[in-house]
Amino acid sequence: MSLSILTVSQLNFYVKTMLDSDSRLRSVYLKGEISNLTDHQRSGHIYFTLKDAKSALKAVMFANSAKYLKFRPENGMTVIVKGRISLYEAAGTYQLYADDMQPDGTGAINLAFEQLKKKLSEEGLFDESRKKPLPSYPKKIGVITSPEGAALQDISKILKRRYPIGTIVLCPVQVQGEGAARQMTEAVRKLNRLKCADVIIIGRGGGSAEDLQNFNDESLARAIAASDIPVVSAVGHETDFTICDLAADVRASTPSAGAELVSPEIDVMRAETEYYCQKIHSLTEAKLNSERRRLDTLAKSGVLRSPFEYVNTKKMMLDLLSRSLMLSYTAILSAEKQKFAEINAKLDALSPLKVLYRGYSVVMNQGKVIHSIKSANVNDNVDVMMSDGVLKCSVTERVENNEKETGL
Repeated sequence: MSLSILTVSQLNFYVKTMLDSDSRLRSVYLKGEISNLTDHQRSGHIYFTLKDAKSALKAVMFANSAKYLKFRPENGMTVIVKGRISLYEAAGTYQLYADDMQPDGTGAINLAFEQLKKKLSEEGLFDESRKKPLPSYPKKIGVITSPEGAALQDISKILKRRYPIGTIVLCPVQVQGEGAARQMTEAVRKLNRLKCADVIIIGRGGGSAEDLQNFNDESLARAIAASDIPVVSAVGHETDFTICDLAADVRASTPSAGAELVSPEIDVMRAETEYYCQKIHSLTEAKLNSERRRLDTLAKSGVLRSPFEYVNTKKMMLDLLSRSLMLSYTAILSAEKQKFAEINAKLDALSPLKVLYRGYSVVMNQGKVIHSIKSANVNDNVDVMMSDGVLKCSVTERVENNEKETGL
């Protein structure tokens, strides 16, 4: 009896063929808990293990299926997975190839909403401190919605009735279906880039959770939060709530309510204008009356009733001041003269000329006063200064105390 020997590849191929040929394994629904989750951001593939209390099964969801998930799978999450059973030949691994996945007990859309809400809230995108106030009197109102939808008609009707001086700047976009979130995100960025609106209304009419799903887009929420222009989210009916509502500066329950929020009512504006006109008129009249009374008071004053008398009075005051100034000047000058005379007398008493008048003289040699006989030599020419003139003399002899020096 001959023995048939297979290679590992042959066996794996055979098992894979058997599994793939079983129609019952081509579409199975499995319930289990996710573990060992690996989410490859670059490739988009999701690898995980699906397990229950007794067993575990490896699973993979490729990017072409994973991109349609409305929530992000997490470890510990119980899910219902649709897929096929096959064998990964290279590793001989029996595994589930998932085509779709739904959270067990909670809808995928609701779960995705809660996951994104938690993520953005933790980043602070919904903080009240980030919210911008709406302008009181916007000149241009940006509207991001479908050009065919009822929302645009509602907004236009409200603005035409309440605030006809405002201009609508429409950014037409899809509000549901593939690509709608991307279009709305670009519209928010475009209005900011062009600075062509003072306030933005983004919204649509009501609908199912699936219809409003594009308003739960992460990129749209970030664009709204980053907008320099205040944004009003007017999505759906009053009971509907989206991520867009949380990220916006103000949430309106409906598009009509959003239009009312950004527009002051024209009748109220008229009433305010009339009030301020009356107030300005009243203040102006009061100011005029005050100035009239002030003018009447000035007109009754002496200077205006008799200007010459006023001038004469000022002249008399000037004369008095002039006389007072002259008297003060004369007194000061007399006192200073007296001081000068006293100082002059003291200087005169100390003058060397007075000494010369008493018979004394001053001897100078080459312009210098001689205080000692040692300052002059025999045959030196000296000047003897007296009170009435100078004697030109020559030294013939120098006599010191008890000593005598003569020239030869």
